[in-house]
Amino acid sequence: MLPMPPQDVPSLHPEPSNIGVDNGSPSHAHEVDVPSSAVVPGRSPHVFLDRDHSILAFNERVFDWAVRADVPLLERLRYLCIVSSNLDEFFEVRAEAHITAAQKGETKGLYTTDSFEALAAKVHDLVERQYALFNDVLVPAFAQLGIRIVSHGDRTSAQKRWVHDYFVQEVRPLLIPVGLDPAHPFPQVANKSLNFIVRLKGRDAFGRENEIAIVKVPRALPRLVRMPAKVAPQESLFVSLSSIIRAHLDDLFPGREVTEFSQFRVTRHSDLALDEEDVRNLRTALRQGLQHRHYGQAVRLEVSAGCSSFLAHFLLEQFGLPRAALYRVHGPVNLVRLTQLVDLVNDPSLLFAPWSSAWPRQLQPGVSIMEQLRQRDVLIHQPFESFDGLLEFLREAVNDPDVLVIKQTIYRTGADSELMDLLSEAVRRGKEVMAVVELKARFDEEANINWAEALESIGAQVVYGVVGLKTHAKMLLVTRREGRQLRRYGHLSTGNYNVRTARLYTDLSYLTGDVETTADMDGVFNHLASQNRPPKLRKLILAPFHLHHRMVEKIEQVGFAASRGEDARIVAKMNALTDEALIRALILAGQRGARIDLIVRGACMLAAQVPGATDNIRVRSVIGRFLEHTRVFYFRSGEQEDLYLSSADWMNRNMMRRVELAWPVTDPGLRQQIVDECLVAYLHDDRDAWTLNASGTYDRAARTQDGLGAQDALMVRYGPKTSGLVARIEKGTA
Repeated sequence: MLPMPPQDVPSLHPEPSNIGVDNGSPSHAHEVDVPSSAVVPGRSPHVFLDRDHSILAFNERVFDWAVRADVPLLERLRYLCIVSSNLDEFFEVRAEAHITAAQKGETKGLYTTDSFEALAAKVHDLVERQYALFNDVLVPAFAQLGIRIVSHGDRTSAQKRWVHDYFVQEVRPLLIPVGLDPAHPFPQVANKSLNFIVRLKGRDAFGRENEIAIVKVPRALPRLVRMPAKVAPQESLFVSLSSIIRAHLDDLFPGREVTEFSQFRVTRHSDLALDEEDVRNLRTALRQGLQHRHYGQAVRLEVSAGCSSFLAHFLLEQFGLPRAALYRVHGPVNLVRLTQLVDLVNDPSLLFAPWSSAWPRQLQPGVSIMEQLRQRDVLIHQPFESFDGLLEFLREAVNDPDVLVIKQTIYRTGADSELMDLLSEAVRRGKEVMAVVELKARFDEEANINWAEALESIGAQVVYGVVGLKTHAKMLLVTRREGRQLRRYGHLSTGNYNVRTARLYTDLSYLTGDVETTADMDGVFNHLASQNRPPKLRKLILAPFHLHHRMVEKIEQVGFAASRGEDARIVAKMNALTDEALIRALILAGQRGARIDLIVRGACMLAAQVPGATDNIRVRSVIGRFLEHTRVFYFRSGEQEDLYLSSADWMNRNMMRRVELAWPVTDPGLRQQIVDECLVAYLHDDRDAWTLNASGTYDRAARTQDGLGAQDALMVRYGPKTSGLVARIEKGTA
């Protein structure tokens, strides 16, 4: 079992070797034969890994949770659906350049026909394994429990009558079959929508032999429907919408014979691109762009496994796609929608034991949070501790008549947000409210536009950040009159101001009344509003101005310490590592003798443990029940230790094309807590961790018989000892 109480957990000091599993590499530069002529390798496949393949490798690690027999059945289905959702986004955002290269026959450059085919081969393999798991493992496991999705051929007569009645009453009125001819060209097919293509025999009402028809399936219809007890008395039986329509295709074309048919689904490039230098009103331009997002360039075509070559070829031609972009699937063409089954079944025995986040330990209930911040800074570790602590801070500010100003960045909050309701209430109470709303938060644009308009309509000051940059920093600042002076209180976070994801993502919230930190925050808010030169900051580090340079500088400092024979250690936790300058700096620091551990959840372009290049660098990825989201950067150079929290990953876009923040944690107790919970715990994880090897592939970390994952250990630490979940975790049965 991973020890979690602070007194039992090895720290990052004084001995760096206390972290992780020693791989035998020396920890001091004078013990390493580093030639003076050592040169950082160029961008070779041995050291720089392909970003897109690394993203797919991350999804394979997520897929492993669907494979694991120790995961509850409905949760396995949920992970299967998460992989499909991730692949959807991968195609929507990352595939367009590959498809375009294949269409043009490109043979040179980063994107070529060969790179497209290699990537497509990886995705095809993953998709095939997904459907094999679904059909051969999950479906039989559900059937043993009396939970079945019943196909047309397996339905009883009574069930077929019920399905027919449902089709007539609920489905048929919403369907519009379109026969294709010169007056009815191939219709616009929306991104990720469910459709049927049908080949017909015979003549239409006008004597013509137009043989192809398209049936769009409205998104308003549920993809799974539970059969009533009268036709399923002893089991939980469901029927899929695609199966209902498939059984009644003939009814849609009276007088014609359906000879061939298939479900199909097209995925389109959906990353909004705006020429912001030529945009006068960003909000209006984004509204217009959202209308066209569903009809961008086609990048993937999914069809049923039994789709005929004729229909598949017809669809590929319509969407202008190469053959490798065609995915024949043995089951629903959209596995994401099977998430509905999790909610429809809702059997606690088939789900993770419920986790209820604890009230933040460092916040005393019933005592003013601002009063507590006058005494000390406060750290909240989500979701092990509740996001309610942050909501209470804002609620207190809204209700306090002495609070004059509230400023906040908005990146992702969701369509239904108590936090945004509180900001609206603050405006109504006469407080000055400034909201920096990032309208270009991918796939949250519409919700953010709606919130921006709602806040503006009641008098809040709404700004949209800086043209050409995304405002990704997470900060909330409260200014309060206290006697004859004004005092500020702030919140900084590695995550979003989203109540829903705060229950699902691991993040760190940092509440502070520190004068220098809050003054820096105020300066950044004023910079975003005025777009004047950024202020001189004393504590915060701001991208795109200083963060990249400072991180490179800190890495180099560690490397120089190693070359002098001093303790030299880097441990960094993030979601992605793709910035080449930072990767090169890490490689050089490692070659100088620094010991480097990187905890990278997703894409990582740095190949670890490559002989002669990255021997001193280890990379691991932890995939757990919660989505890893914290960004923590630890540097040790001799006697000097620095620890930063940040909103930014080590990606070029975060460093150069976003407004991001990092801030130091100097309080010894809080710093040690972060080290223990966010670094040491994850380096000791022997249940949910994967390690990156020299070939660029991931191996599961070696397991001990009773080992705990880092997240499980944190749930034990924060959960009440009387909790059934905690007991199950400690027994290894959760």
